Amino acid sequence: MANTIKADPNLPMEDQFKPEPLTPADIRRSWFHWYALAEVSNSFERLQSLSFCAAMIPILKKLYKRPEDLSQALKRHLTFFNTQGTWGSVIHGVTIALEEQKANGADIPDEVITGIKTGLMGPFAGIGDTLDWGILKPIVIGLCIPLAMTGSALAPILMITVFLAITMYTGYFLWSTGYRLGRESITHLLESGWINQLITGAGVLGMFMMGALSATFVKVSTPFEIVLENSNPIQLQAMLDKIAPGLLPLATVFGVYWFLQKKGPKYVQLLLILLAISAVGAILGIL
Repeated sequence: MANTIKADPNLPMEDQFKPEPLTPADIRRSWFHWYALAEVSNSFERLQSLSFCAAMIPILKKLYKRPEDLSQALKRHLTFFNTQGTWGSVIHGVTIALEEQKANGADIPDEVITGIKTGLMGPFAGIGDTLDWGILKPIVIGLCIPLAMTGSALAPILMITVFLAITMYTGYFLWSTGYRLGRESITHLLESGWINQLITGAGVLGMFMMGALSATFVKVSTPFEIVLENSNPIQLQAMLDKIAPGLLPLATVFGVYWFLQKKGPKYVQLLLILLAISAVGAILGIL
């Protein structure tokens, strides 16, 4: 560590260890390191702490010119840390702002920086998992399914590209916002209520998307006919369509939903049940 930082003999003594001002390029570089490494170094002992520390190294080297100060700062960010990679980025921005203030003489104890990281990593992990994995990703996949069903190789490429573009923009925006507003931004984000509104709105949109996809791609019909003497047979499917078009696909979707609610994510068992019902229905001539 002592060899990584050297005082410049051409500078006055009071300026040799003065923190360098952070630039937008420094913030972008730090964010990109985190985005690329967030899930690379996971371990049961520290989870994302190594990735967090690696993302902070370019920042800390500009802020702390004394080897002992830099060493202490690195140790602060090697403690346990785990959050959602995109929405948790706001924590990094706040941490950078605090480190910058501390390096410039503000009375900010180490425990404050560590405590803010520890206290916020859970809430933002829940927010990020809900928005990114529970809502955004299914919507993007749903939009690409029609393209995939045509056999186009662009479908997975488009899905990955769109998802990465949205998460990268979101992560960098939150990172920059956290740094710009400091720790007050966290209180503002959590107390303003707009995150809850965003989750609710995205959830409604996701339900619309899943309903549209179910109506489009779930195909269930019955050829069953009721034969009456001296009369044309009554087609059960035609009767159901008059009551509510798509009634059987809707019943199938609700049945799958009920199974997942009661039994949990037992997808193989669910698939076998659906195959068995389809086979029996086809043999009996009712599906």
